[in-house]
Amino acid sequence: MPRRSTATVFRPGRRSWLRGATAAAMAAGMLQLRSALAAGSLPPGVAQIKGDVRINGKPAERGQRVVQGDVIVTGSNGELVFVTERDAFLVRANSRIEFGSAAARGAATVLRVLTGALLSVFESGARREIHTTTATIGIRGTGIYIEIEAQRTYACTCYGEAVLTPVDDPAAAETVRTKRHDQPRYIYGKGMPQMMEAAPVVNHTDAELQMLEALVGRKVPFEPGTYQGREK
Repeated sequence: MPRRSTATVFRPGRRSWLRGATAAAMAAGMLQLRSALAAGSLPPGVAQIKGDVRINGKPAERGQRVVQGDVIVTGSNGELVFVTERDAFLVRANSRIEFGSAAARGAATVLRVLTGALLSVFESGARREIHTTTATIGIRGTGIYIEIEAQRTYACTCYGEAVLTPVDDPAAAETVRTKRHDQPRYIYGKGMPQMMEAAPVVNHTDAELQMLEALVGRKVPFEPGTYQGREK
């Protein structure tokens, strides 16, 4: 049977406090980023750093370019927002993200998400791929949230189109087309009774997607609201 999530469950009081603190920090960060964008002073590179974030083993710096071959690691209090060309990314805490060799696979961007979580918005056009231990995800312009668990990958195609392929059963691949968090999936590894199943919407928000799209001069393709995926 599929494993249950082992994420920590907070008591109601602490959950409310954490949500309030997170919302306040996010609002301050978004204001700073939007102000920089409006002033035309936000080039591709690292836009925001919170806590312990390292690129290739060294502390990340504001404005630093993230390029092919780079390895991003965030600590338990770390978070990173960065832009590459016309794509934007939010790396959660306790993550390890690797930029692989794109030329060998014919994709414009190849990312390997080994641990943690990544929220991304991609420009339409050139093919991108996200790899995890249990899934390969092909993208041609979309917003997508990826979160890694011990035996499965969580993938929410927030809007746009993505091809979700289980590493251990490529024949079970599914093309997902969504307008607003319509078809989240769990993608499992070998030995599970099924390779993919429907999942809830968790741990990412419309506000975060709006912020990322604004960094590259775009808007989300739906009416902005206050939608927020629940915590696991």
